[in-house]
Amino acid sequence: MSCHLVKMLMFNGRGRSFLKAKTCFVRNYNRFRIMRPDDANIVGNVHGGTILKMIEEAGGIITTRHCNSRQGERCVAALARVERTDFLHPMFIGEVAHVSAEITYTSKRSVEVQVNVLAENILTGAKKVTNKATLWYVPFSLQNTDKITEVPPIEYSSPEQEEEGRKRYEAQKLDRLETKGRNGEVVMPVPTPEAYTVEFSQSSLIHLVGPSDCTLLSYVHGGVTMKLMDEVAGIVAARHCKTNIVTASVDAINFHRKIKIGCVVSVSGWMTFTSNKSMEIEVIVDADPLVETDKGKYRAVTAFFTYISLDKENKPLPVPPLKLENEEQQKRFEEGKARYLQNKAKRLSEKERQQ
Repeated sequence: MSCHLVKMLMFNGRGRSFLKAKTCFVRNYNRFRIMRPDDANIVGNVHGGTILKMIEEAGGIITTRHCNSRQGERCVAALARVERTDFLHPMFIGEVAHVSAEITYTSKRSVEVQVNVLAENILTGAKKVTNKATLWYVPFSLQNTDKITEVPPIEYSSPEQEEEGRKRYEAQKLDRLETKGRNGEVVMPVPTPEAYTVEFSQSSLIHLVGPSDCTLLSYVHGGVTMKLMDEVAGIVAARHCKTNIVTASVDAINFHRKIKIGCVVSVSGWMTFTSNKSMEIEVIVDADPLVETDKGKYRAVTAFFTYISLDKENKPLPVPPLKLENEEQQKRFEEGKARYLQNKAKRLSEKERQQ
């Protein structure tokens, strides 16, 4: 959340404390902005990372507002997890992005937010839904950043709605615990890689965390981290295909530990699976404190991105098969294939229900 947005949360137009005066619970939030050239790639497709950042900003604002909607300890929401995010349609330079967020479930210490993104062509009036995402936030105290504050409950339209939310909460909680077991895995670079191998397209990015990357508590915005991850995944996909590539979807993004201002973050990505028309790329974020060196380097965020290759008419192109060189890469490929088939089955099932 940017500083000016935080100020908007804390003060009303007459200069009085907004947070102290507010007593009602917040359930919805809407914002919009036009897409500019620096939001997109060289062919005019808006970066997936730009959209992910807008999604996270909307989620962070609505959650912070809600968690400060009653008297008590002031707090700021921090992103803990993003469920699978689908890029349903591309967004282009000149279109207006409409981002809407709604709180759909609250536990004692966390908040589930559903975010939808719609693109509007302001010349023709045509609109299309481009993205849907589910995010989980936890509120941290302004006085003690290691303390998670209690979340105000919301009212549900029915007991069934609350029960479905509880099931989603338990499922993501279990998945987060399982992913922590993979934190120690590292892929070593190869000096002279062969084309279409994992090492051939493997990429990394080093970024020093500055003030503009952070919340008022000096921790990195989740949206900033996701944008860096999408950039690295895009480089991996482009190196593998040598064509125009776009983000197709992002599986669960797990934020294991907070990243503080002054850290050097290393964002690394490598190909794990290819189908005929898509590529799965695993991306990890490691943080290395420059000042508090005694804490050492640690794994902060992990995720899987899916990309597709496009021709000049924005139609999908075949993806070169990934060449596997060892048992570990074969294992990762099979895991990626299982995820691919599972997601494909879900899409087909949803399509049948809509018909």
